[in-house]
Amino acid sequence: MTDAEAYDRGFARLTAHTAGLLVASVARDPALRLLDVDRVAGGRAPRLLDVGCGTGVVTSAALAAGAEVTAVDVDPGMVALTARRNPSAKVRPAALPELPFYDEQFDGIAGNFIINHVPDAAAALTELHRVLRPGGTIGLTWWKADEMTATGVIADAIAEAGIPYEPPVRSFTAHDTPERFTSLLAEAGFRQAVVEEVRWRHRVDLAAWWTEIVLAGGPRFAVIGRQPPEVAERIRACYLRLAAPYERAGFPVCAHLARAHR
Repeated sequence: MTDAEAYDRGFARLTAHTAGLLVASVARDPALRLLDVDRVAGGRAPRLLDVGCGTGVVTSAALAAGAEVTAVDVDPGMVALTARRNPSAKVRPAALPELPFYDEQFDGIAGNFIINHVPDAAAALTELHRVLRPGGTIGLTWWKADEMTATGVIADAIAEAGIPYEPPVRSFTAHDTPERFTSLLAEAGFRQAVVEEVRWRHRVDLAAWWTEIVLAGGPRFAVIGRQPPEVAERIRACYLRLAAPYERAGFPVCAHLARAHR
């Protein structure tokens, strides 16, 4: 289980950059509008599912945009934190590819860096298609792995410190290009898929970034927490040296943002 508070102080600040974009870009696209009340029967607020909500950055953005939000996450700590921060949202534990919702329940779905973590992306998209109403929209983000300096520098530090390290293998690697993911969306029944790149600089205190990433306890860098203190400190020293060139301008980051509708 991830330390939700540590994740919120560290990695969630990185993922938060795309939260507003994920909601707003879909909402403003004339072909793929998410929060268009005129398209929702009875003029009610559109129902948005924030899948893999983490600490609730998308939930907060969607609530501010006027949506009625249901948020789910597999981690109890994330669920509790999101519910505490967003009392008007419906927050509950759940995980893809089996969601506890009826068919066509939501007007829109947003998933911020969750599709790259699920064990079966095709099954996950099929389930998301099931709970989305006809004409509804979906927005999903994932990292462009070879341009993720913010985490890559930590992996490089582990290697430079001489620690045997194999990052967790993810099946999503087979689908992580825009072309392959667009095909996967089509196979699940989604239409008019578009994928764009989102680039930014993640400006962060280097020492704090290290501390929060390690404390969060995620699987990618769990190897650091298993090391004796002197070895962990050696890795940290390598990291601080490798990260130093990014201290002023920030780490360059690149993500993909996919939009489609049912």
